[in-house]
Amino acid sequence: MAKRKYDRAKVIDAICESIADGQSLLEICKSDDMPSRSTVCLWLAEDATLSDNYARACEMRADAIFEEILEIADDASNDWMARNDNGEVQLDSEHVQRSRLRIDARKWVLARMAPAKYGDRLSVDANVNATVTDDRSPDEIKQSILGKLAAMSAARGSGEVS
Repeated sequence: MAKRKYDRAKVIDAICESIADGQSLLEICKSDDMPSRSTVCLWLAEDATLSDNYARACEMRADAIFEEILEIADDASNDWMARNDNGEVQLDSEHVQRSRLRIDARKWVLARMAPAKYGDRLSVDANVNATVTDDRSPDEIKQSILGKLAAMSAARGSGEVS
């Protein structure tokens, strides 16, 4: 099999456009007109500009996946199915559960793709100002702390619970 020649910049542009629309690199590279995933990764490692463009496309993909979650959640078109010929309908719980799974999978991926934007982690920022109102010298405070640590260590070693 002959090796194909690709215009790196054009191919990466096309890949970035597809990624920004929500596709994965693996999915894109399955196409016959695209290079293998390993070739694309090699190109990205060799060219910082292409790599930067790819990184921006990946950030945009996270937003596309977020929007897709909303579409899945809002689409109730297959939530109900005909129960009989009388027009009675019933909940299609399999479809509802599949939709829930699709949403949960995308939420999980998003939390890893863009944790700062879509992750569940809480960030706590605090400034603490403390004033020591102890009349003891630093050496006396240090000795007091070391004594307490030694007592705690001894208590743990003897099985006592503090």
